[in-house]
Amino acid sequence: MSKIKDPLLAGKGKAELEWARKNMPLLEAIRAKFQKEKPLKGEVISVALHLEKKTGVLLQALAAGGAKVYASSCNPLTTDDSVAAALAQSGIEVFAWAGQSQQEYYSCLNSVLDAQPTIIIDDGGDLINLVHTKRRKLLSAIKGACEETTTGVMRVLAMQKAGKLEIPVFAINNAYSKFLLDNQFGTAQSTVEAVMRATNKLIAGKTVVVVGYGWCGRGIASRMKGLGANVIVVETDASFGNGPAGVHKALLALYDGFRVMDMRKAAKEGDIFVTATGNINVISSDHFKLMKNGAILCNAGHFNVEIDEPSLRKAAERVWQPKENITAYQLKGKKTLYLLSEGRLVNLARPSGQGHPLEIMDGSFALQALCCRLLAFSKRLPAGLHPVPQEIDQEVARLLLKSVGIRLDKPTKMQQKYAESFEYGT
Repeated sequence: MSKIKDPLLAGKGKAELEWARKNMPLLEAIRAKFQKEKPLKGEVISVALHLEKKTGVLLQALAAGGAKVYASSCNPLTTDDSVAAALAQSGIEVFAWAGQSQQEYYSCLNSVLDAQPTIIIDDGGDLINLVHTKRRKLLSAIKGACEETTTGVMRVLAMQKAGKLEIPVFAINNAYSKFLLDNQFGTAQSTVEAVMRATNKLIAGKTVVVVGYGWCGRGIASRMKGLGANVIVVETDASFGNGPAGVHKALLALYDGFRVMDMRKAAKEGDIFVTATGNINVISSDHFKLMKNGAILCNAGHFNVEIDEPSLRKAAERVWQPKENITAYQLKGKKTLYLLSEGRLVNLARPSGQGHPLEIMDGSFALQALCCRLLAFSKRLPAGLHPVPQEIDQEVARLLLKSVGIRLDKPTKMQQKYAESFEYGT
């Protein structure tokens, strides 16, 4: 269970949840519908998500639908203890607290799996990986899973290519509305906010190096530019997964108005470095040697592997924490580099990271809730990575527009017929 038992803390968490609920109208409407129809009755849902207020609204919607919900975090630093306490009081089984050790983190993941889930919601693929490796006896009862983030989808895709994926998994991250909302705009705002909160430094006039120009990197670069930063984009001449090649993303960055260069050249110029690639050691020991005194490094990718912190620590003559969420590494020659949030998700590592804006997660978690309902109602889908059904993806986007008072015209019958004909464009 959650370590947090303080009723005052739980009261604070309830207030946080109430604020989130009032600003997440789509998920609240789903919760009300679930409350009435109970589409998840009899389901056991095991969850590994960043446990904060927006996630809490999703978990309570699932519980309202009749599910028994067991929740852990997907990152040792991202749990809001007040929300965890409030959720535990509301009847959700919570296995998470802020500042977990690596051992405690995996113990909590196993605890939510001890519930013998029928549905899994994952962020980063740790639960899905565990049930395919160390908890295989659970596989037969699992109807399917929903994977929230880019890194997790890439891990699941790798399992599928290796012939090791034995359950259906909805790629929530790949829904077009999530690409647009969560990855591009949500990650951008939450990352910029976290850097500013942690450092209290001005962005304008700084040279900001954004490593990776996928959906997340593109959003971060745009927001940093909007705040007056001189933005450099670093890409790689390679292709991973099903997305565009690095050379295409580099061209896009160039034509979006950014300077584009390799990491060794960018290392000499940057004041602030933000990684958003999902890959390992994209900032390494060779790059640390080239950086300016006082350079700030942070990561907006799911796992803490993008910045080679072990090499940085090994090279340091002195390591200390000058401020919460900041670790200083003094290298030979008295140059000091500053790493935010231990190289973990800067936009979610508390207290400086607050996660994506409420409106963004309203859409992302609506996709999660509706795909869980689909898993509960459908006959078992074949094992493999499945796209979010187009009707769900479009309906979420449509309802989000409606929530802010926007109505779009529907095509006339003539326009529909013309678009579907051989005469289109003539």
